Amino acid sequence: MLCASIQIWPQPTGLVSLSTTAVPIRTNLIHIHIITVPSKLVKEHINDAFELMRNDLKFVERKVRDFQEWRKLVVRVSLNGSADPRMRLSTDESYKLTLHPIKGGKKSLVANVIAKSFCGVRHAFETLSQLIWLDPYHDTLLILEAAKIEDAPKFNYRGLLIDTARSYYPINELFRTIDAMGACKLNTLHWHASDSQAFSLRLRSVPQISRLGTLDSVAVYSVDDILAVIHRARLRGIRVIIEINTPGHVGRAWNEVMNIRHLAYCVDVEPWTAYCNEPPCGQLDPRNTDIHVVLERIYAEIIELTGVDDIFHIGGDDISESCWEEHFNDTDPMTLWIEYTHSVLQRLEYANGKLPNLTLMWSSRLSETIKTHFKDYAHSLGLQSRKVAWAHKQISGLRTIISHEDAWDFNNGMGDWYEESGGAPYNSWQRVYEYRPWSRNTDWLVEGGVGTVWSSLISSGGLDSRTWPRAAALSERLWTDRPEGATRPVHARLDVFRTRLLERGIKAAPIWSMWCTHNTYTCV
Repeated sequence: MLCASIQIWPQPTGLVSLSTTAVPIRTNLIHIHIITVPSKLVKEHINDAFELMRNDLKFVERKVRDFQEWRKLVVRVSLNGSADPRMRLSTDESYKLTLHPIKGGKKSLVANVIAKSFCGVRHAFETLSQLIWLDPYHDTLLILEAAKIEDAPKFNYRGLLIDTARSYYPINELFRTIDAMGACKLNTLHWHASDSQAFSLRLRSVPQISRLGTLDSVAVYSVDDILAVIHRARLRGIRVIIEINTPGHVGRAWNEVMNIRHLAYCVDVEPWTAYCNEPPCGQLDPRNTDIHVVLERIYAEIIELTGVDDIFHIGGDDISESCWEEHFNDTDPMTLWIEYTHSVLQRLEYANGKLPNLTLMWSSRLSETIKTHFKDYAHSLGLQSRKVAWAHKQISGLRTIISHEDAWDFNNGMGDWYEESGGAPYNSWQRVYEYRPWSRNTDWLVEGGVGTVWSSLISSGGLDSRTWPRAAALSERLWTDRPEGATRPVHARLDVFRTRLLERGIKAAPIWSMWCTHNTYTCV
């Protein structure tokens, strides 16, 4: 039981020394002592994150039995570093965790946590919680008597995209997703909130779009919902990046914003296959100056809500060149895209008071010109790359987020609703785990990666099982970046982590039979 229970996910990158002795513990005997902290706000976040850890352990703890040898655990935190609890590009997420008995006190343990940021502290809490497990024979929690762990991530951008434009997920499903992300140290929730199908946020800056662009009256997230998501994420070391996708994939509601008409072309056009990948189509007029006023208002509200001002995503997915060619036959789409993107970047700078340290856009044929036409932004522009073919053409020398659909798209494998073919193949957790394209492309400036939950074929009720534990496989790839060919011994650790997700109410899919869960080392 001991060997199967101390499997840490994601695997630490530094020193790991674990005792082979375990002792009983109760959640009400776990306490915190904050020794040093740089700000009151960080202290509040640490206390809240500590309570989250204790509450997670209570899900595992069963009824208390009369046991004479309960150990107390004091978690001592020393944070000498950032006074800002937010996850930022510059955040140092490293931590050191030591666990040992208190000298002269046989019934007490101490866990020392040393970190340079709140996010590092809460990562240490997450690892500490994985050194505690349920003894099913005595219905009590056990904890390792001693441990020493030093840990830090390989990549500083480790994310999951959730698409709420094609399908609506009740807020509790988003909460569970955030909880699971925190459990495996993913640090970025990429919220793809708008597409031609819907504008899923009720923003104060654009009430017309929010009212007319929803799938139905309840399939929309209020400002209170958005703030609740952001708060829950922040306590788990996660930043929320809200993407409003433009200039492509916009719906009819854009033509009603601010009582301005004709902001968008090709909306609900037929045959839609000539203009976009899926209906309904829609494309912003790149030369309508009113559009950029609207976008500046949206950007300002998003930055205010999320508190994220060092990263921003301006969209750019699936731009319809044929639509622009039809309405602007005197100008080629590349020129229109360059003009539009320059204006968007200027409006983003106005909205934010400065250019973000990293401004992301989706890769496309049009974005091939970034290095030649956006030299003034070269240090701050980045591509989120979906297709391997485009990656080899475009991203050399550019800051890049990998989201390659043939490995990290969790929507794949369920067929295509609009074609006779079976669609793209399913990306198994093994494929997710093994994929590391940067190992063969040393000129790529990879900031990290994002797994994508596009919601064409995923809806409420299926989010947990379609995402987990595959997103956990992604988390270890981005945190630890183990060499290829290592999935066989990973089974046991991933299965233990999946069990922990189940204990927290997350309906993660199995990676093998229940028999293998109970007979792990026969199966591996």
